[in-house]
Amino acid sequence: MDNRNDLTENVDAMFRVSGKAPELWHADTGKTEPASFKISDGRTTVPLKLEPYGSVFVVFRKPATATSRTVPATTEMVVANIEGPWSVSFQPDRGALPSVSMDRLLRGATALTRGSDIFSGTGTYTKTIDLEPSALKGGAHLWIDLGDVKNLAEVTVNGKPLGVVWHAPYRVDATTALKPGNNEVTIKVTNAWVNRLIGDEQPNAVRITFADTKPYNANSLLLPSGLLGPVRVVSVAVSAQ
Repeated sequence: MDNRNDLTENVDAMFRVSGKAPELWHADTGKTEPASFKISDGRTTVPLKLEPYGSVFVVFRKPATATSRTVPATTEMVVANIEGPWSVSFQPDRGALPSVSMDRLLRGATALTRGSDIFSGTGTYTKTIDLEPSALKGGAHLWIDLGDVKNLAEVTVNGKPLGVVWHAPYRVDATTALKPGNNEVTIKVTNAWVNRLIGDEQPNAVRITFADTKPYNANSLLLPSGLLGPVRVVSVAVSAQ
């Protein structure tokens, strides 16, 4: 099953299968999980929540021991909003300043300095966040949700790599990395090279990119890039039945 738009979709998928319990297989992580279902009239209905442009395999392998199953839902609570200022450093020799300070996250660094608006490469966002001890009580499962990212991000907390995210929802499991008090958060964001291709066509530009074709010109619209946010620490728990 796949979602072909940029909105979260909740659907009831119906399959011509009976007598087997469905599982959800996630190709991007390799993880599997049981799915809720209801069997009726020789068909199995599976409720699915698909993130923007998300997809999942629905697999029927094992016999069902009942005609329905409800997997406990999860509830989320924002325990911290990670706001500015952010320190941002850029790869050298890409036309941007070595580093800038951002009071708030922008759709690219357009409002900061010339060069960072047409930067293509990896920008490193760093910030220290203060987490209240209460956020880690009760066996809370904590995630860092990056909001929107253009186009992929690698997250490290207190020196521990938490993985790379490249599609919505842009979030990483930070349960084992976060601690009460100060936490050092590093987010390396890599964007597409479109903005630099556009920048290289502008007057007096020092060319950095080279391509066989030139699909963009100096007046082409720059794409949003970087860490767009909002960035939050989210507690996820299984709802009581």
